Amino acid sequence: MSSFIIEGGHKLQGEIIPQGAKNEVLQILCATLLTDEVVTVHNIPNILDVNNLIQLLRDMGVTVCKLDADTYTFQADKVDLSYLESEEFLTRCSKLRGSVMLVGPLVARYGRALISKPGGDRIGRRRLDTHFLGIHKLGASFTFDANKGIYTLAADKLKGTYMLLDEASVTGTANIVMAAVMAEGTTTIYNAACEPYLQQLCRMLNRMGAKISGIASNLLTIEGVTTLHGCEHTVLPDMIEVGSFIGMAAMTGSEITIKNVSYDNLGIIPDSFRRLGIRLEQRGDDIFVPQQDHYEIESFIDGSIMTIADAPWPGLTPDLLSVMLVVATQAKGSVLIHQKMFESRLFFVDKLIDMGAQIILCDPHRAVVIGHDHNFCLRGGNVTSPDIRAGIALLIAAMSAEGTSRIHNIEQIDRGYQNIEQRLTALGARITRI
Repeated sequence: MSSFIIEGGHKLQGEIIPQGAKNEVLQILCATLLTDEVVTVHNIPNILDVNNLIQLLRDMGVTVCKLDADTYTFQADKVDLSYLESEEFLTRCSKLRGSVMLVGPLVARYGRALISKPGGDRIGRRRLDTHFLGIHKLGASFTFDANKGIYTLAADKLKGTYMLLDEASVTGTANIVMAAVMAEGTTTIYNAACEPYLQQLCRMLNRMGAKISGIASNLLTIEGVTTLHGCEHTVLPDMIEVGSFIGMAAMTGSEITIKNVSYDNLGIIPDSFRRLGIRLEQRGDDIFVPQQDHYEIESFIDGSIMTIADAPWPGLTPDLLSVMLVVATQAKGSVLIHQKMFESRLFFVDKLIDMGAQIILCDPHRAVVIGHDHNFCLRGGNVTSPDIRAGIALLIAAMSAEGTSRIHNIEQIDRGYQNIEQRLTALGARITRI
């Protein structure tokens, strides 16, 4: 197990470019299974979850070629169907949550998919009902072996239908869309997720020959086609990294420029940071964060305490609440952080409390943060990262703290952030990997 040693109190200065979006690329890589032609994907981040999925595709029989640092080609013309039912495949899927999105393409193209209960972050229950119920409505049979933790879906031919999703799940919508593009007839998906990453998937599928309309809305209409062909696709910048860098600049009182952020696809993220009192400027497609010694949390119009809560797009992504919580510890004022989707994601706040933060954990979903207004700093700590987003929040806290901190289990951070210590060290941070 690797660790970071962080010497706090150093300001950042310069420019940084966000990596390709993790949450998008996991969908895109699974979609390459829908054709036997070459699919070229640009701006793929070099992170653990993505690299594991690429290697899994290789072992499934997909021909993968790395053209340069962030560009790959994929050709699924010789998929080994017997491997897809092997113990090795199922064991590896259990360690990679993104593997669940293999189900839709496999059922659509090969008529059968086995998947083990996937792992990932320890942030509470993350049910898969939406995935499987949606594909079941398209005509697939579905069984679950509770003893082995294995899901099996099979269909001679998927058929289009109307469905109203019980939740606007991003990965669930992606899985159903990838199954429906080759179903017979028309599929209508209401209460579909409409995040930019899902929009990207739909546009890529259309370039491959799919017929999807309603993109960017919560009502998707898909006319099934018999085959799809190759295409070229460029992954968006990672909005979670963009938000993480904004938070780092604010907490450390630094001035940085975040380059090529695809500003139009950030939605409510910039304004959510502004509600915490953080100044930032759009400069073309860049974000400039000036140095601030103080930032003050807004109140609602009636004077009540500000609440920052996650919501389906175009609401605030839940992946940034951990960052916003830690940023609020040095703001002036108080804020209620309401994490609605995952009941264990706020449990990392005890580590921040040990570092000197004033936080009241109300319940598994809500925490009140009382900001220090930089009147005194957090102190260095010895902590363990429980998941990707808590890990980056703890790193931000350590960068702003007095003294030296140590973060263990940084493999969780590596799952979502590419060469993070090298990129931040180039801006002036003091981070050592051991």
